[in-house]
Amino acid sequence: MPLIAVRGVEHYYEWVTASGDEIRPTGNKPVLVFIHGWAGSTRYWKSTAQNFTDRYDCLLYDLRGFGQSRLPRPLPDAVQQLGYELEGYADDLAIFLDQLGVDRVVLNAHSTGASIAVLFAAQYPDRVEQVILTCHGVFEYNALAFKAFHQVGGYVVAFRPAWLKQIPAVDRMFMARFLKQPIPAADRKAFLEDFLIADQEAALGTIYTAVSEKAAIEMPQAYAKITVPTLLISGEFDQIIPVKLGKKAAAFNPQVKHVIMPNTGHFPMLEDRATYLQQVSQFLSSNSQG
Repeated sequence: MPLIAVRGVEHYYEWVTASGDEIRPTGNKPVLVFIHGWAGSTRYWKSTAQNFTDRYDCLLYDLRGFGQSRLPRPLPDAVQQLGYELEGYADDLAIFLDQLGVDRVVLNAHSTGASIAVLFAAQYPDRVEQVILTCHGVFEYNALAFKAFHQVGGYVVAFRPAWLKQIPAVDRMFMARFLKQPIPAADRKAFLEDFLIADQEAALGTIYTAVSEKAAIEMPQAYAKITVPTLLISGEFDQIIPVKLGKKAAAFNPQVKHVIMPNTGHFPMLEDRATYLQQVSQFLSSNSQG
């Protein structure tokens, strides 16, 4: 299993290439990095990445505390001090790319991962060529609503018994709120498994930092700093990050093109694979710097 140490945490990563090799590619193609969302992993991006290997070396990795990027136990002081601010996750990505000897990248990121991508593009503008943001937006701060969200999120994270995945059809019930169209059973089960194994501190920490007064203030500023062509794809019926939040985000920067994918929810890349690939491929081709 390929792992790279980033600030005291072994990060799982995977290359998806035309040759099928899992080792570092030769560097003849640009690198397209996929960033997963909250409580997910590289797994749900893999089928999308496989469609771009003719033009890109695709790099998938698990964020700190999620998937196979497990936090060490007991948690060392140095890792504890990192906290779970999303800017810190953007710094993780910069160090991770340095470790692999990758300078500039194209980003495709989903949900909370898209917040990290926006911050990375703002903090490291010279390292980004293009950005695709899937199911993202800008929240307005609401103290009561945010407090309620954190409370519910805390209950959800606290109640994650391993036996849950043994209940028949529980993956279908678990994913129902995220979807407008059905997705393959393997993807539903993989996401449930990733949710169940996510580190509790990381899962809670990123809930508090992704939906916070600080994020509501800083995310519009980060959007405004993006200097490269950016595609923001919203699912028409996304209940997690509604279309109106995507529209609001896109309004902060003329570099951001906002597209609404009909009849999809929070996972348009899995719900309507063909349309999603068409939108992303068209964007990458029309804005390629290579």
